[in-house]
Amino acid sequence: MSIVVTGATGELGRLVIDELLATVPAGEIAAVVRNKEKAAALAARGVELRIADYDHPETLAGAFRPGDRVLLISGSEVGKRVAQHTAIIDAARAAGVAQLAYTGILGGPDADFLLADEHKATEQLILDAGLPYTFLRNGWYTENHTAHLAAALEHGAVVANAGEGRIASAARADYAAAAAAVVTGEGHLGKVYELSGDTAWSFAEFAALLSEVTGKEIAYKNVPAAVHQEILVGAGLPEGFAAILTDVDEAVARGLLAGTSGDLARLIGRPTTPLATSVRAALKTDA
Repeated sequence: MSIVVTGATGELGRLVIDELLATVPAGEIAAVVRNKEKAAALAARGVELRIADYDHPETLAGAFRPGDRVLLISGSEVGKRVAQHTAIIDAARAAGVAQLAYTGILGGPDADFLLADEHKATEQLILDAGLPYTFLRNGWYTENHTAHLAAALEHGAVVANAGEGRIASAARADYAAAAAAVVTGEGHLGKVYELSGDTAWSFAEFAALLSEVTGKEIAYKNVPAAVHQEILVGAGLPEGFAAILTDVDEAVARGLLAGTSGDLARLIGRPTTPLATSVRAALKTDA
C-alpha cells in the first residue's frame, strides 16, 4: 500500500509531497507524473515515480495498486478535466484503491459558477464509481492574488468585478497540509470537507493592506465584468480564461467564496495563514 499523489509536480502537489515526507517514509509515497525528468527531484528524495498521462488512459493501468490511498489533485487544463479525471477514477476503481481523495471546489453542488462545473461532475463520477472517497472542497488560494501584486503596485489599483464580496482564502500550503492529513489519517472516508481560510476579506481590505505594507496608495477599483475581462485580455490572458476569472468575481460578489466552516483549520490543527502574512511574503519575494 502506498500513498499516491497525482499531479505531484504541480504547485499544490509539490507541497503535498513535502507534507507527506515530514511524517511518512519516502518508500511509502508514490507520485503519478507525466514527465520523469520534471519529477527527478521527487525521485531523488526517494519517492516512487509512476509515469502516466491523463490524456492516454491506457498509461494509467499501473498507476494504482490494491489498497493505495490516492489523492486526485484536480487537473489544471480547464475544459479537459472531466475526461482526464474519468480516466483516473476508472483506473483507481479497477485497481481497488482504499481511498480516493479529490480536491474539488468550495460549495460543491451549490457552486454555480463556471469554474465549478468540472469539479461537480468529477464528484458525481466518484460517487457513481462506488469508490471510498473523501471530498476536499478547496476554497480560493491566496496566491491567486499575491502572485500578481506587481500589476497592482504599478497601476496603484486592485481591479475586480466582485463588488463588496468577500473571499475566505488560505495559503496553498494550508490546503496541502489538509490533503496530507486526510490521506495519512483515519476516519475520513465518506467525508466532505469545505475548506477555506479562517477569515474572509474584501478587495477593498486587500487594497488597504497593500497600501499599509508598501506605503503606496493602492485603491480598489470595482468595474463591470465586461470591462474587467477587457483588461485581463489586454494583459495577455486568453479570452476564455479571462471570462472564467470575471465569472469567479461575480461568484465572490454573491458570497460563494466567503464561507468559513473551520474545516481547514481543524484538519491542519492550526489557524490558517493570514492574508497579511501571505502578502508580506509575496512582496519580500518580489523585492
